[in-house]
Amino acid sequence: MWDVAEELNAMLVFAEHRYYGESLPFGNESFSDSRHLNYLTSEQALADFAVLVEYLKTTVAGARYSPVIAIGGSYGGMLAAWFRMKYPHVVVGALAASAPIWQFGDLVPCGTYFSIVTNDFKKGGTGCSESIWNSWNAINHLSSTDAGLQWLSSTFHLCSPLKTVQDAVTLKNWLSETWVNLAMVNYPYKADFLQPLPAWPVQEVCKFLKDPSLSDKLLLQNVFQAVNLYYNYSGKASCLDMSETATKNLGQLGWYYQACTEMVMPMCTDGVNDMFEPQKWDFDVLSEECYRLWGVRPRPSWILSVYGGKNISSHSNIVFSNGGLDPWSAGGVTQNITDSLVAIVIPDGAHHLDLRSRNPLDPKSVQQARALEVCYMKQWIEKARHSH
Repeated sequence: MWDVAEELNAMLVFAEHRYYGESLPFGNESFSDSRHLNYLTSEQALADFAVLVEYLKTTVAGARYSPVIAIGGSYGGMLAAWFRMKYPHVVVGALAASAPIWQFGDLVPCGTYFSIVTNDFKKGGTGCSESIWNSWNAINHLSSTDAGLQWLSSTFHLCSPLKTVQDAVTLKNWLSETWVNLAMVNYPYKADFLQPLPAWPVQEVCKFLKDPSLSDKLLLQNVFQAVNLYYNYSGKASCLDMSETATKNLGQLGWYYQACTEMVMPMCTDGVNDMFEPQKWDFDVLSEECYRLWGVRPRPSWILSVYGGKNISSHSNIVFSNGGLDPWSAGGVTQNITDSLVAIVIPDGAHHLDLRSRNPLDPKSVQQARALEVCYMKQWIEKARHSH
Protein backbone atom coordinates (compact mmCIF):
# COMPACT_ATOMS: atom_id res chain seq x y z
CA MET A 1 0.00 0.00 0.00
CA TRP A 2 2.80 2.39 0.92
CA ASP A 3 4.60 1.70 -2.35
CA VAL A 4 1.43 2.11 -4.41
CA ALA A 5 0.33 5.29 -2.62
CA GLU A 6 3.59 6.90 -3.68
CA GLU A 7 3.21 5.68 -7.25
CA LEU A 8 -0.37 6.99 -7.54
CA ASN A 9 0.31 10.21 -5.65
CA ALA A 10 -2.30 9.19 -3.13
CA MET A 11 -3.04 9.91 0.49
CA LEU A 12 -3.27 6.83 2.73
CA VAL A 13 -5.95 6.93 5.41
CA PHE A 14 -6.26 4.23 8.07
CA ALA A 15 -9.71 4.43 9.60
CA GLU A 16 -10.08 2.72 12.96
CA HIS A 17 -13.13 0.47 13.22
CA ARG A 18 -15.58 1.38 15.98
CA TYR A 19 -15.08 -0.65 19.18
CA TYR A 20 -11.45 -1.43 18.26
CA GLY A 21 -8.30 0.30 19.47
CA GLU A 22 -9.24 3.67 20.89
CA SER A 23 -12.53 4.12 19.03
CA LEU A 24 -14.75 3.13 21.93
CA PRO A 25 -18.18 4.81 21.67
CA PHE A 26 -18.86 4.37 25.40
CA GLY A 27 -15.28 4.56 26.66
CA ASN A 28 -14.49 1.92 29.28
CA GLU A 29 -18.16 0.94 29.39
CA SER A 30 -18.19 -0.11 25.71
CA PHE A 31 -17.84 -3.85 26.45
CA SER A 32 -19.60 -3.84 29.81
CA ASP A 33 -22.87 -5.31 28.48
CA SER A 34 -24.66 -6.02 25.24
CA ARG A 35 -26.74 -2.83 25.47
CA HIS A 36 -23.54 -0.88 24.83
CA LEU A 37 -22.49 -3.30 22.08
CA ASN A 38 -25.59 -2.96 19.91
CA TYR A 39 -23.73 -0.50 17.71
CA LEU A 40 -20.88 -2.90 16.89
CA THR A 41 -21.86 -4.05 13.39
CA SER A 42 -20.22 -4.06 9.98
CA GLU A 43 -23.01 -1.81 8.64
CA GLN A 44 -22.32 0.83 11.29
CA ALA A 45 -18.60 0.62 10.55
CA LEU A 46 -19.21 1.18 6.82
CA ALA A 47 -21.39 4.17 7.60
CA ASP A 48 -18.53 5.56 9.74
CA PHE A 49 -16.16 5.22 6.80
CA ALA A 50 -18.61 6.98 4.46
CA VAL A 51 -18.96 9.89 6.88
CA LEU A 52 -15.18 10.01 7.33
CA VAL A 53 -14.51 10.16 3.58
CA GLU A 54 -16.98 13.04 3.18
CA TYR A 55 -15.34 14.83 6.10
CA LEU A 56 -11.85 14.44 4.63
CA LYS A 57 -13.04 15.71 1.25
CA THR A 58 -14.33 18.89 2.82
CA THR A 59 -11.36 19.48 5.14
CA VAL A 60 -8.23 18.30 3.27
CA ALA A 61 -6.97 20.84 0.75
CA GLY A 62 -7.32 19.55 -2.82
CA ALA A 63 -9.23 16.42 -1.84
CA ARG A 64 -12.71 17.61 -2.85
CA TYR A 65 -12.76 15.82 -6.21
CA SER A 66 -10.21 13.11 -5.50
CA PRO A 67 -11.41 9.59 -6.26
CA VAL A 68 -11.25 7.24 -3.26
CA ILE A 69 -10.39 3.52 -3.29
CA ALA A 70 -11.15 1.16 -0.40
CA ILE A 71 -8.38 -1.28 0.47
CA GLY A 72 -8.42 -3.96 3.14
CA GLY A 73 -7.24 -7.43 4.07
CA SER A 74 -9.08 -10.22 5.92
CA TYR A 75 -12.14 -8.72 7.70
CA GLY A 76 -10.88 -5.36 6.40
CA GLY A 77 -11.05 -6.84 2.90
CA MET A 78 -14.65 -7.86 3.45
CA LEU A 79 -15.40 -4.31 4.56
CA ALA A 80 -13.62 -2.89 1.50
CA ALA A 81 -15.74 -5.00 -0.86
CA TRP A 82 -18.96 -4.26 1.03
CA PHE A 83 -18.07 -0.54 1.15
CA ARG A 84 -17.94 -0.43 -2.65
CA MET A 85 -21.21 -2.40 -2.84
CA LYS A 86 -23.11 -0.23 -0.37
CA TYR A 87 -21.50 3.17 -1.04
CA PRO A 88 -20.56 3.22 -4.75
CA HIS A 89 -20.92 7.02 -4.71
CA VAL A 90 -18.20 7.28 -2.03
CA VAL A 91 -15.52 4.91 -3.36
CA VAL A 92 -14.74 4.32 -7.04
CA GLY A 93 -13.42 0.80 -6.41
CA ALA A 94 -12.11 -1.64 -3.84
CA LEU A 95 -9.22 -4.04 -3.37
CA ALA A 96 -10.44 -6.85 -1.12
CA ALA A 97 -7.45 -9.00 -0.14
CA SER A 98 -8.01 -12.41 1.49
CA ALA A 99 -11.64 -11.45 2.12
CA PRO A 100 -13.81 -14.50 2.94
CA ILE A 101 -17.12 -12.88 1.96
CA TRP A 102 -18.58 -16.31 1.16
CA GLN A 103 -17.66 -18.11 4.40
CA PHE A 104 -21.32 -17.78 5.43
CA GLY A 105 -24.43 -19.93 5.39
CA ASP A 106 -23.90 -22.84 3.02
CA LEU A 107 -22.20 -20.80 0.29
CA VAL A 108 -19.03 -22.90 0.63
CA PRO A 109 -18.36 -26.29 2.27
CA CYS A 110 -17.52 -25.86 5.97
CA GLY A 111 -14.46 -28.13 5.70
CA THR A 112 -12.46 -26.42 2.95
CA TYR A 113 -10.74 -24.02 5.33
CA PHE A 114 -9.10 -26.80 7.35
CA SER A 115 -8.26 -28.87 4.29
CA ILE A 116 -6.22 -25.90 2.97
CA VAL A 117 -4.36 -25.70 6.30
CA THR A 118 -3.63 -29.43 5.95
CA ASN A 119 -2.39 -29.07 2.37
CA ASP A 120 0.05 -26.38 3.50
CA PHE A 121 1.54 -28.84 6.00
CA LYS A 122 1.55 -31.64 3.42
CA LYS A 123 3.62 -29.39 1.16
CA GLY A 124 5.74 -28.40 4.19
CA GLY A 125 7.47 -31.76 4.37
CA THR A 126 7.03 -35.54 4.29
CA GLY A 127 5.27 -36.92 7.34
CA CYS A 128 4.30 -33.47 8.62
CA SER A 129 0.50 -33.50 8.41
CA GLU A 130 0.46 -37.20 9.40
CA SER A 131 2.48 -36.41 12.54
CA ILE A 132 -0.04 -33.74 13.51
CA TRP A 133 -2.93 -36.10 12.78
CA ASN A 134 -1.36 -38.78 15.01
CA SER A 135 -0.66 -36.26 17.79
CA TRP A 136 -4.35 -36.00 18.75
CA ASN A 137 -4.55 -39.68 19.75
CA ALA A 138 -1.24 -39.40 21.54
CA ILE A 139 -2.65 -36.55 23.65
CA ASN A 140 -5.87 -38.50 24.24
CA HIS A 141 -3.89 -41.52 25.52
CA LEU A 142 -1.65 -39.50 27.82
CA SER A 143 -4.37 -37.24 29.20
CA SER A 144 -6.30 -40.24 30.54
CA THR A 145 -3.98 -40.42 33.60
CA ASP A 146 -2.73 -37.83 36.10
CA ALA A 147 0.86 -38.81 35.35
CA GLY A 148 0.19 -38.30 31.65
CA LEU A 149 -1.31 -34.83 32.24
CA GLN A 150 1.74 -33.95 34.30
CA TRP A 151 4.06 -35.19 31.55
CA LEU A 152 2.18 -33.14 28.93
CA SER A 153 2.37 -30.02 31.11
CA SER A 154 6.13 -30.25 31.53
CA THR A 155 6.85 -31.38 27.94
CA PHE A 156 4.95 -28.42 26.51
CA HIS A 157 6.43 -26.04 29.12
CA LEU A 158 2.92 -24.84 29.93
CA CYS A 159 2.57 -21.81 32.21
CA SER A 160 -0.41 -23.39 33.94
CA PRO A 161 -0.34 -27.21 34.25
CA LEU A 162 -3.10 -29.46 32.91
CA LYS A 163 -5.34 -30.85 35.65
CA THR A 164 -8.27 -32.46 33.85
CA VAL A 165 -9.27 -34.08 30.57
CA GLN A 166 -11.04 -30.78 29.76
CA ASP A 167 -7.65 -29.04 30.05
CA ALA A 168 -6.32 -31.51 27.50
CA VAL A 169 -9.09 -30.44 25.12
CA THR A 170 -7.91 -26.85 25.62
CA LEU A 171 -4.37 -28.01 24.75
CA LYS A 172 -5.63 -29.59 21.52
CA ASN A 173 -7.61 -26.47 20.57
CA TRP A 174 -4.55 -24.34 21.25
CA LEU A 175 -2.40 -26.58 19.04
CA SER A 176 -5.02 -26.52 16.27
CA GLU A 177 -5.13 -22.75 16.35
CA THR A 178 -1.33 -22.66 16.18
CA TRP A 179 -1.28 -24.79 13.00
CA VAL A 180 -3.96 -22.56 11.46
CA ASN A 181 -2.03 -19.39 12.32
CA LEU A 182 1.18 -20.82 10.85
CA ALA A 183 -0.67 -21.55 7.59
CA MET A 184 -2.05 -18.00 7.53
CA VAL A 185 1.34 -16.34 8.01
CA ASN A 186 3.37 -18.69 5.83
CA TYR A 187 5.29 -15.79 4.27
CA PRO A 188 8.43 -16.11 2.10
CA TYR A 189 10.57 -13.97 4.43
CA LYS A 190 11.02 -13.33 8.16
CA ALA A 191 7.92 -11.55 9.42
CA ASP A 192 6.18 -10.43 12.57
CA PHE A 193 2.44 -10.37 11.84
CA LEU A 194 1.04 -12.57 14.62
CA GLN A 195 4.42 -13.60 16.04
CA PRO A 196 8.08 -13.07 15.08
CA LEU A 197 8.74 -15.95 12.65
CA PRO A 198 11.33 -17.23 10.16
CA ALA A 199 10.76 -17.31 6.38
CA TRP A 200 8.37 -20.08 5.21
CA PRO A 201 7.55 -21.02 8.85
CA VAL A 202 5.45 -24.07 7.91
CA GLN A 203 8.50 -25.71 6.30
CA GLU A 204 10.58 -24.84 9.38
CA VAL A 205 7.99 -26.38 11.69
CA CYS A 206 7.73 -29.49 9.52
CA LYS A 207 11.47 -30.18 10.00
CA PHE A 208 10.48 -31.36 13.50
CA LEU A 209 7.59 -33.50 12.26
CA LYS A 210 9.10 -35.99 9.81
CA ASP A 211 8.22 -39.29 11.48
CA PRO A 212 4.54 -39.92 12.26
CA SER A 213 5.24 -43.50 13.39
CA LEU A 214 7.03 -42.51 16.61
CA SER A 215 5.74 -43.48 20.05
CA ASP A 216 3.29 -41.07 21.71
CA LYS A 217 5.89 -39.37 23.88
CA LEU A 218 8.56 -38.95 21.18
CA LEU A 219 5.96 -37.68 18.73
CA LEU A 220 4.68 -35.09 21.21
CA GLN A 221 8.21 -33.96 22.09
CA ASN A 222 8.57 -33.16 18.38
CA VAL A 223 5.22 -31.36 18.37
CA PHE A 224 6.48 -29.25 21.25
CA GLN A 225 9.64 -28.36 19.26
CA ALA A 226 7.37 -27.34 16.38
CA VAL A 227 5.04 -25.08 18.36
CA ASN A 228 7.97 -23.68 20.31
CA LEU A 229 9.26 -22.28 17.03
CA TYR A 230 5.99 -20.34 16.72
CA TYR A 231 5.74 -19.13 20.32
CA ASN A 232 9.39 -18.79 21.16
CA TYR A 233 11.30 -17.99 17.99
CA SER A 234 12.92 -15.11 19.86
CA GLY A 235 13.92 -17.48 22.69
CA LYS A 236 12.47 -15.20 25.37
CA ALA A 237 9.46 -17.19 26.60
CA SER A 238 10.08 -19.12 29.81
CA CYS A 239 6.76 -20.98 29.48
CA LEU A 240 3.99 -21.26 26.90
CA ASP A 241 0.61 -19.72 27.65
CA MET A 242 -2.37 -21.55 26.16
CA SER A 243 -4.59 -18.51 26.48
CA GLU A 244 -2.51 -16.76 23.83
CA THR A 245 -2.13 -17.67 20.20
CA ALA A 246 -0.99 -14.29 18.94
CA THR A 247 1.20 -11.88 20.84
CA LYS A 248 -0.28 -9.04 18.85
CA ASN A 249 -3.67 -8.12 20.24
CA LEU A 250 -5.89 -7.80 17.19
CA GLY A 251 -8.93 -6.84 19.26
CA GLN A 252 -10.24 -10.30 20.15
CA LEU A 253 -13.11 -9.10 22.34
CA GLY A 254 -14.81 -7.07 19.62
CA TRP A 255 -14.41 -9.87 17.12
CA TYR A 256 -15.92 -12.46 19.50
CA TYR A 257 -18.99 -10.29 19.83
CA GLN A 258 -19.25 -9.91 16.05
CA ALA A 259 -18.88 -13.67 15.62
CA CYS A 260 -21.77 -14.02 18.08
CA THR A 261 -24.05 -11.73 16.11
CA GLU A 262 -23.51 -11.37 12.36
CA MET A 263 -20.07 -12.86 11.52
CA VAL A 264 -21.23 -16.46 11.69
CA MET A 265 -18.75 -18.51 9.64
CA PRO A 266 -19.44 -22.26 9.60
CA MET A 267 -16.29 -24.40 9.96
CA CYS A 268 -15.90 -28.16 10.37
CA THR A 269 -13.32 -30.95 10.20
CA ASP A 270 -13.64 -34.65 9.29
CA GLY A 271 -10.16 -36.07 9.99
CA VAL A 272 -10.10 -37.50 6.45
CA ASN A 273 -9.61 -34.50 4.20
CA ASP A 274 -7.77 -32.72 6.99
CA MET A 275 -5.31 -33.44 9.84
CA PHE A 276 -7.69 -32.52 12.66
CA GLU A 277 -10.05 -34.47 14.91
CA PRO A 278 -13.53 -34.65 13.39
CA GLN A 279 -15.79 -31.84 14.53
CA LYS A 280 -19.13 -31.02 12.96
CA TRP A 281 -20.36 -27.45 12.62
CA ASP A 282 -22.74 -27.00 15.55
CA PHE A 283 -24.74 -23.79 15.41
CA ASP A 284 -26.63 -24.56 18.63
CA VAL A 285 -23.44 -24.80 20.68
CA LEU A 286 -22.31 -21.43 19.29
CA SER A 287 -25.72 -19.91 20.00
CA GLU A 288 -25.72 -21.09 23.63
CA GLU A 289 -22.16 -19.88 24.17
CA CYS A 290 -23.00 -16.46 22.72
CA TYR A 291 -26.08 -16.19 24.89
CA ARG A 292 -24.02 -17.11 27.96
CA LEU A 293 -21.30 -14.55 27.17
CA TRP A 294 -23.22 -11.61 25.75
CA GLY A 295 -26.93 -12.34 26.07
CA VAL A 296 -27.24 -12.36 22.27
CA ARG A 297 -28.02 -14.98 19.64
CA PRO A 298 -26.17 -15.19 16.32
CA ARG A 299 -28.08 -14.57 13.06
CA PRO A 300 -26.58 -17.03 10.56
CA SER A 301 -28.25 -15.66 7.43
CA TRP A 302 -28.13 -11.93 8.12
CA ILE A 303 -24.87 -11.31 6.23
CA LEU A 304 -26.41 -13.04 3.19
CA SER A 305 -29.49 -10.84 3.41
CA VAL A 306 -27.57 -7.61 3.80
CA TYR A 307 -24.64 -8.17 1.39
CA GLY A 308 -26.15 -10.53 -1.18
CA GLY A 309 -24.22 -13.76 -0.75
CA LYS A 310 -23.10 -14.98 -4.18
CA ASN A 311 -25.62 -12.77 -5.96
CA ILE A 312 -23.34 -9.74 -6.39
CA SER A 313 -22.96 -9.44 -10.15
CA SER A 314 -24.78 -6.08 -10.23
CA HIS A 315 -21.78 -4.46 -8.45
CA SER A 316 -18.58 -3.27 -10.11
CA ASN A 317 -14.92 -2.29 -9.63
CA ILE A 318 -13.87 -4.80 -6.96
CA VAL A 319 -10.67 -6.83 -7.14
CA PHE A 320 -10.69 -9.92 -4.90
CA SER A 321 -7.22 -11.30 -4.25
CA ASN A 322 -6.54 -14.60 -2.50
CA GLY A 323 -3.45 -16.61 -1.62
CA GLY A 324 -3.32 -20.29 -2.51
CA LEU A 325 -1.71 -21.02 0.87
CA ASP A 326 -4.26 -19.01 2.85
CA PRO A 327 -7.03 -21.03 4.54
CA TRP A 328 -9.32 -17.99 4.27
CA SER A 329 -9.31 -18.36 0.47
CA ALA A 330 -11.88 -21.11 1.17
CA GLY A 331 -14.53 -18.41 1.58
CA GLY A 332 -13.02 -16.02 -0.94
CA VAL A 333 -13.94 -15.08 -4.51
CA THR A 334 -11.40 -16.99 -6.59
CA GLN A 335 -12.98 -16.72 -10.05
CA ASN A 336 -14.02 -13.66 -12.03
CA ILE A 337 -17.70 -12.83 -11.65
CA THR A 338 -17.88 -10.08 -14.30
CA ASP A 339 -15.20 -8.11 -16.11
CA SER A 340 -15.17 -5.58 -13.26
CA LEU A 341 -15.56 -8.03 -10.35
CA VAL A 342 -12.20 -9.66 -10.75
CA ALA A 343 -10.43 -12.48 -8.91
CA ILE A 344 -6.65 -12.65 -8.58
CA VAL A 345 -5.18 -15.85 -7.14
CA ILE A 346 -1.61 -15.84 -5.79
CA PRO A 347 -0.56 -19.52 -5.63
CA ASP A 348 2.44 -18.88 -3.33
CA GLY A 349 0.66 -16.31 -1.16
CA ALA A 350 -0.53 -16.67 2.42
CA HIS A 351 -2.89 -14.23 4.18
CA HIS A 352 -3.01 -10.90 2.26
CA LEU A 353 0.67 -11.13 1.21
CA ASP A 354 -0.09 -8.66 -1.60
CA LEU A 355 -0.87 -5.86 0.90
CA ARG A 356 2.50 -6.24 2.62
CA SER A 357 5.46 -4.08 1.58
CA ARG A 358 7.59 -5.18 -1.35
CA ASN A 359 10.35 -7.59 -0.43
CA PRO A 360 13.25 -9.01 -2.48
CA LEU A 361 12.06 -12.50 -1.49
CA ASP A 362 8.53 -11.96 -2.87
CA PRO A 363 7.49 -14.77 -5.23
CA LYS A 364 6.79 -13.79 -8.83
CA SER A 365 3.08 -14.53 -8.39
CA VAL A 366 2.64 -11.76 -5.79
CA GLN A 367 4.65 -9.26 -7.84
CA GLN A 368 2.36 -9.92 -10.81
CA ALA A 369 -0.73 -9.69 -8.61
CA ARG A 370 0.31 -6.27 -7.28
CA ALA A 371 1.03 -4.99 -10.79
CA LEU A 372 -2.43 -6.11 -11.90
CA GLU A 373 -4.09 -4.53 -8.85
CA VAL A 374 -2.40 -1.18 -9.58
CA CYS A 375 -3.48 -1.47 -13.20
CA TYR A 376 -7.14 -1.75 -12.14
CA MET A 377 -6.78 1.12 -9.67
CA LYS A 378 -5.40 3.36 -12.43
CA GLN A 379 -8.40 2.49 -14.61
CA TRP A 380 -10.85 3.39 -11.83
CA ILE A 381 -9.07 6.67 -11.13
CA GLU A 382 -8.93 7.56 -14.81
CA LYS A 383 -12.63 6.86 -15.28
CA ALA A 384 -13.56 8.87 -12.17
CA ARG A 385 -11.50 11.84 -13.32
CA HIS A 386 -13.26 11.85 -16.67
CA SER A 387 -16.70 11.87 -15.10
CA HIS A 388 -15.90 15.17 -13.32
